[in-house]
Formats: sequence, C-alpha cells, structure tokens
Amino acid sequence: MTEGTARVTLEVDGRAVEVPGGASLLDAATAAGVELPALCSDTRLGPVGSCRTCLVRAGGRLVAACVTPAAAGARVSAVAADLVELRRDAVRTIVSALPPYALGPQMPSELARVCRTLGIGPEDARGAGGRGRDDSHPYVRLDRDLCIACGRCVRMCADVQGTFALTLTGRGADTAVAPGTGGPWAESDCVSCGGCVDTCPTGAITQPGGGSGLTSGELLRQGPGDPAAPAVVRTTCGFCGVGCALDVAVGDGAVAAVLPALDGPVNRGHACVKGRFAHGFAVSPERLTTPLLRQDDGRLEPVGWDTAAAHVARRLADAITAGGPDSVAAISSARATNEENYLFQKFMRTVVGTNNIDNCSRLCHAPSAAGLVASFGLSGGTDSFDDLVRADCLLVVGANPVEAHPVVGARLLQRALRGARLVVADPRKVGLARQADVHLRPRPGTNVALFHGLARVLLAEDLVDHRFLRERASGLAELAELVASYTPEHVARVTGVPAADLIAAARLYGRAERPAIVYGLGVTEHLHGTDGVRTLANLAILRGAVGTDGGFGVNPLRGQNNVQGASDMGALPDLLPGYGKVTDPAARSRAEAVWGRPVPARPGLRIPDMFAAARAGRLQALWVLGEDVCATDPDTGNVEEALTACPFVVCSELFPSRTARHADVVLPAASWLEKDGTFVNFDRRFQRVRPAISPPGHARSDFAALHAVASAMGRGLDCPTPSAALAECARTAPLFAGLSHERLDREGAVAWPCPDPAGPGTPKLYGERFATPDGLAHLAAVPYLPPGEAPDDAYPFVLVTGRRWAHYNSGSMTRRSGNLGLAPADHLDLHPDDAARHGIRDGGDVVVESRHGRARLTARVTSEIAPGQVFCAFHFPASGVNRLTSGHADGVTSCPEYKVTAVRVLAVGKRAGGPGGA
Repeated sequence: MTEGTARVTLEVDGRAVEVPGGASLLDAATAAGVELPALCSDTRLGPVGSCRTCLVRAGGRLVAACVTPAAAGARVSAVAADLVELRRDAVRTIVSALPPYALGPQMPSELARVCRTLGIGPEDARGAGGRGRDDSHPYVRLDRDLCIACGRCVRMCADVQGTFALTLTGRGADTAVAPGTGGPWAESDCVSCGGCVDTCPTGAITQPGGGSGLTSGELLRQGPGDPAAPAVVRTTCGFCGVGCALDVAVGDGAVAAVLPALDGPVNRGHACVKGRFAHGFAVSPERLTTPLLRQDDGRLEPVGWDTAAAHVARRLADAITAGGPDSVAAISSARATNEENYLFQKFMRTVVGTNNIDNCSRLCHAPSAAGLVASFGLSGGTDSFDDLVRADCLLVVGANPVEAHPVVGARLLQRALRGARLVVADPRKVGLARQADVHLRPRPGTNVALFHGLARVLLAEDLVDHRFLRERASGLAELAELVASYTPEHVARVTGVPAADLIAAARLYGRAERPAIVYGLGVTEHLHGTDGVRTLANLAILRGAVGTDGGFGVNPLRGQNNVQGASDMGALPDLLPGYGKVTDPAARSRAEAVWGRPVPARPGLRIPDMFAAARAGRLQALWVLGEDVCATDPDTGNVEEALTACPFVVCSELFPSRTARHADVVLPAASWLEKDGTFVNFDRRFQRVRPAISPPGHARSDFAALHAVASAMGRGLDCPTPSAALAECARTAPLFAGLSHERLDREGAVAWPCPDPAGPGTPKLYGERFATPDGLAHLAAVPYLPPGEAPDDAYPFVLVTGRRWAHYNSGSMTRRSGNLGLAPADHLDLHPDDAARHGIRDGGDVVVESRHGRARLTARVTSEIAPGQVFCAFHFPASGVNRLTSGHADGVTSCPEYKVTAVRVLAVGKRAGGPGGA
C-alpha cells in the first residue's frame, strides 16, 4: 500500500471506512473488519492480483480487491453469500492441485487457515505430488508439492532483499519455485534472509528444526486464547547496528522462531540471516553458565556468584589501594544494552573513581564521532534511514552494506534500481558496486585525496550551494586554497582512480537534488580516519546537503548492535553520558548532582593505552565486558602480552573466549535474547530490548553483575532496574531527557536528541543551526597524508579486512549456529593475475605474513579484488588475521589502521623468495 497525503472515505458492506490515499480495496475491507483471502498478497510487496481469491463487488463489477484502488464514495460488497462462494471456488481450485497433507490439521500455513475458514478440507486436495524436495540448505526447506506458484517468494527475494536468487520454473500445473542457479538451494545465490520462508502462504518453503511455520502476520493474528500460539516477544536484533525489530516466538522456554516485525521502524518486515536464523548460539553447549575463578594451580573452577563478586570486589579494592583508582580500567561493550553501559561507566567513575573506561567504538567508529563533532557538533549520523531511501543520489563510501548490513544494503539497492544514481567508492567490486553508475576504486589509505578531488570538481564546476556556504558554514577559503592542487589528474596518480571517473562521480553527487552520503569502516579504520570523515563531510557541506531540504547529509553505518549507544551512555574516557566532557565543570556538576558523588576531572585511558599501561606495569586491574579483545583488537600479540602482565583481569562473556582464558575471574553473561533494556541503532533511534528467554544456568545480565560487585564493595549504584537506569541517564544527559522505557513501549523508537518528554525526537539534525560553538558547519582543510604502511618488495600486497555476509565480528555467536554451514571457514581473496604470478590456486592453502605476524587461510581467486590487494574477514580468530595488523592508529582517536597492512602471500609448502613466494 502506498500512502498518499489525502484520506479516502468509502463504504464496505454499508459501513463507512477511511483509508489513506493510494490504499486498495483489500486495505479498505481490512479496515472494515472483513478478512479476505489474498494468497498472492503481502503488505511488503506490490499487488499482482494473480490468485483471484480476494474477489469483491465494486460499482457492479467483480474485482480483485488487492489491485483495485479505493476510490472516494465507492460502495463495496465483500460479505455477500455469492462472493464468499466465488472466493471458496477460487481457493478450492488452487487447493485441488495440492496433496492432502497441505491441509492437515497441524498445518500452520496461511492457506490452511484460509481453508479452515472457508470450510475446505483435505479431501479437496487431490494432487498426486512427486515434484520433489530440496533439503540442502541449513535454514530453508523446499517442498515443491506445496507450491502454488503465487510468486510471493520470488518477489520477496527480488523486491525486498534484492538478491534475485529465486525463480518460477516449469509450465502449467508443474510451475514451482526453484533457485535461479538451477542447482541445490544451498549452492544458490540465496543469502538466507528468510523472506521467502516468511511470506510463503502454503508451507512450500519452511524453516526446519523447530520453526513455527508461520509468517509474522499469521503469528500475530493468533489470539492469546489459541493454545497453539507461541508467546511472542518484540525485541531489537543484537547483531549489527541496523536495529531491526524482531518478533521472537517462544515455546517451552526456548526460541521457536525469530521473525522480522512487519511494523519494524527500520526493517519493515525484513531481516538478514543473522537476526532471522542465527540464534542457535543461545543454547550452545559452550555457553558459560556459572562464574569461574582461577585457582592457585592456574585452573579456572566454577564458584557461586557471591564468591565471584566478593573476589572481584576485594581485588579491585586492593588495586585501588596499591596504585590508586587510575590503576583500574574497564572496557565496556557494544553488545551490552544502554543501561548496562550507563551503569558500567557510573561504576567506574563513582565506585572506582576513575575515567578509565572505553568501548569498542575505539576500534571502529571513534573517527566518526570525532569527525562528525568537528564538522557538525554531534557524534551521530545527520539523517534518518527513512530519508536515505528517498535520496536521488547515493554516495556509498568504504562500506559493503549488502554483506555487513544486509537490510540497509537491500533498501539502498532497491532505491538504486528504482532510479536513484549510485556512486560507490570502495577498493573491491562487491555488493552495491555491481549496480553503481560509477565505481571508484581508490588504493587503500588514499581516501582524503579522493575526497579532496571530488571537492575540487564541485568547486571548479560551481556545483555548490553558495547561500548555505555563506550563511551556515565556515572554512571555505581555506578549503578552496588547499584543494586547488588536487586536480583530477593528480588525484588519479595518488588514488589510482581514473580522472574521468572522479569527475563523473562528482557531477552525479553535485547535480542531485537530494544527495546522501553513507559510509563505513573503510573510511574510519585508517591512520588518518578522522581526517577521512571530515573531508567526506566537506562534500555534504559544499552541497548544502546537511540540515536542509537539499539532501540527506552524512551517515555512518555502525558495526555492532549498540556501538552508538555505548558511546552515547558515556562509556568513554573523556566523555560523560550525552557527550558532556569530563573536563567541563558544568557537565561534571550535572552528573554529580544526580549521582551524589564526585566525578574525576582528568580524562582516562583509551583501550590501546590500557594495554600499554598493563605491559608497563602501571595497570593493576582490567575488567573486559563482552569483548574478545584477543580476537578482535589489532596486533594480537601485544594484547595477549598486556593481559598476561595485568595482575587481575575480569572477563564477562557468553563463551570461553581467548580473552577469558587470560582472566582471573570469568562472569557468565546473558545474551541479547535474554536482556531487558534498550539499544541505539545507526540512525540514533532508541529501541527496546526485551528478554525472550532466560539465561542458561547461573548466567546473569551484565546489569545484575555490576550491581553484585558494587554491593560487594559496599557501594550501591541505585538504578535497581534497567528502566530506572535509563530514567537516571535522562536526568544526567539533556540529549536524552525525553526518553524512558515507558515512552519507547508506546512509540516503538525515538531518535535523539530528545530533550523533552512531551516533544518528538530528532530524526534529522541541524535544521536550524549546527551544534558547534559558533553554530556553523566547519569545512576541514587538512592535507592528504599516506597510510602507515606501504607495500614493498618484501611485502608486495595490501591487506584489507572486513566482513562476510554469513558471520558477525569474531564469529563467537554465528559460528555456534547454522551459519557455520553456510560459511565454514574464512578465505583470502586475491586477483587472478596475482594468483597466477605467485603460483596460488583457488581453494589452496596459503600463509599470509606481515611485519607483525602470520595467518593461515584458504585462497579464493576472484576479480572482485584489485591486483596488488588481498582481502579477508576476521570471523575465525584461529586463522590469526588480527596478528597481521600493525600498531598504527588514527592520531586523533587511536582507532587502529585495520584497512592497510603490507603482507606477502605464500602457497603452503613454498618459501618466501622461491617459486610462488612473494
């Protein structure tokens, strides 16, 4: 249904109803309380009217309600006996080709429910079957005998997911869905979003192993009195930072199925393989279920919570006595809720007495925070996702949302397929790059030069908003002087991007009416990541595309589910909740008034500084919450050395991770499926997280664990519940003053800033002024500087790391789910020319060596990667990928340079310098 601005009033069986302009007669019938069968219809798809099961009479004519617009003053008949009989005949005709079990008493499908309503039974299903099954996929089962060729799955795959993996094959009565590649489903292009499972009306496509067999709509239509109806808990996905709303169906205390919420504010009935299917980790036998305490013989042994909390409290107190509060540090978690992050930073500041707290945004989007604050004043993206998908030109930089943020990637792809111009800047030709009008492939580490080159074209061809620059921006003269030397030809020599492509991209962005910039870690994880964010923001400022109707700003895609929220809540060494500086007396005073305790005025240690302090003997205790730093942080050897050197380490985790093996106390944590609280997604929306199942054994939420340790130290934290913690945060941070669990329960999602409980949130920032001290957007005139490492004869390749679609971060959750069957190991991508030159075959084992370490992977020869570059993910820590990365980091934020590491690649069994060596 496409909503217009006007409302339409019409009559359905004598009852006046009002529907939005653009609504169909099916919508009108639903509004009138009449439920019509519509086996080819899904609210997420455009109508096709192919099944003819929703027939009504309008204007004296029989019409399919799903494809007939609701006209003002129309009189519609839907419940007349002859219409019911016509619909029954249409459904009976469809059913006649199916085998009897399609309508068995336990069949939970939409078709079975419709048939029960119309009095159609198994005896009406007379199909012989025999068309076959496909059980090759870990998450999807296909029974062709139940397919009615409605096409919903095919359209869901194409129109919502944008993968085009399914098709209808056969002729006449033999028509059925099949993978477009023609082989087994598991070998197709399917990315396992589950949209086909979710929309299939017959049970032809189902989820194996305890799935409910119901679409979201079917699940939610079952009344609470239906004994077959599972309990449904609305929560927010705990994987990436998109913030998909999910309906978790629970039976017998376990997850029966996870379904994308049809009314999800961001995902709108869509999900990816991780949120939809990868919940098996919750019942993994490897889950930590009781606290572990290291004994004198070095073994970790189970203990009770009282013992564990008392031991942590005593050792923290001893560390404070021996070395002062600043000898204790903590790493909070982007997987934890806002309330847990808020409580952890409060614990460190008011119980321990130090600002030594940081979170994993240090390793990914700290340059986003610093760069966006410098350019605009606040550390979040400038616009809502709803605005992004209205843009007429998308500039996607250093991001592969099709794999790393699939729901975002799918909607951006659909926007491009519907006419928006698409410019992709990324060294690899993957995802959206395949559909791009212009694909810029800069050498890794040359982003600043590329962005300056684009800015020069905008200025040279007068593709800028002079009024905006005059009234709402500063720094134009300095920027113009700097970029004058960044001619397309000069930029081509630095970046490898052809001058013609640079000019074409700048013109597409510069001539658009509503351009938008979306970027990812390919911008931030560099030696000069903050400069990259600021010079990318220059483009939006030059176009007047921030805070105006002339565009949709600059928007980072956040990697983890709550990496935005962890920073929002003040889990940072220099910032309090709501981004008040610890050096600002007014910000400290505001927090002290709420907490009733003093707040240290000196900024604390960042994560790399914590490890350095531990190696130097200055750090006495470290608490790592929900991060496997031995698997995810750069220069792994130095991290492990730091944990070994630190006298006392606490680790809060789901599984016995490599970091947990270094810990003196391991606290078993609850997962996102077991927590109460909120997350903040990539476009600054607070959304509720609700527990669907209970933690296993004696595992506890981090919220409860923090209270237990604080109590054992004799210091209460107040905030007895997550709801109370967010309420206290609202009193501490003006940005969040209007937020509460109660409000989010009513409204679903609210974007910060939200300073007033009675006022709206702020999906679009800077409508009146920027949040900088002078109220202006600041152009950044910073020169291009080379990356920290460069290839040479000994290390001739540049390694870039990133994500694959089937896994998430270190893989601790996805490798303990069926996703492991989709991607059982990581591989190293390299260009065919490089593979031939070095004697490396596709699928062969290779060793990757850098100046810092070595890793072993499987080669994947592909033209997606440029010559001289290699790519791998970090989802399989055993491969040792993060041992390769250097200690180079952004000078402003200490974010590591994950995206540029000089390496050599050796076929296993061959030595460096020999045949096949580097």
